[in-house]
Amino acid sequence: MSLNKSICWRGLDPITLEHCHVVSTDRDTRIRGTIITPDYGLFYRIKLDDTERVRTVKLERTDGMVLELFCDGAGNWSDDRADPLSALEGCMDIDIWPTPLTNSLPLWRCQWAIGEPQRFAVAWIDADKMTVKRSEQLYTKLDAIHFRFQSADFERVLEVDGDNLVVSYPGLFERS
Repeated sequence: MSLNKSICWRGLDPITLEHCHVVSTDRDTRIRGTIITPDYGLFYRIKLDDTERVRTVKLERTDGMVLELFCDGAGNWSDDRADPLSALEGCMDIDIWPTPLTNSLPLWRCQWAIGEPQRFAVAWIDADKMTVKRSEQLYTKLDAIHFRFQSADFERVLEVDGDNLVVSYPGLFERS
């Protein structure tokens, strides 16, 4: 994947603003984003390796809270003290609340056929609480620009652009 793009989203519930920049080369992908929520500001950085696997993620909030995680690219995670996070074993992607950017990570990494669902174990990061837990998610490509996203009892049909970046996430985010 080769990409050098800025994206802005407007969060609908809660009201947020996000600006993110993705730079992808043959060597790696680097993502930087800033989100303004009613309760805090958030800066996040994500680094993917040359196979689009998450290697590092760092979240910093304006109140001083920081969360930093590292992955070896094979689903083995550790925190900023190098302590293993066994609950995340096998997770290849991350999903950060509140941004639609991280929905693109499995879309970038995998080959897709219309109507064939793919299941993912992800490290789900709640930036409101600065916690991380394992989440099972299912994506199904519906057509060239739509994916069904399912997690537990939650489901939405996401609209994406030609770079598999979210354009519309009904009820939660819209590209601005």
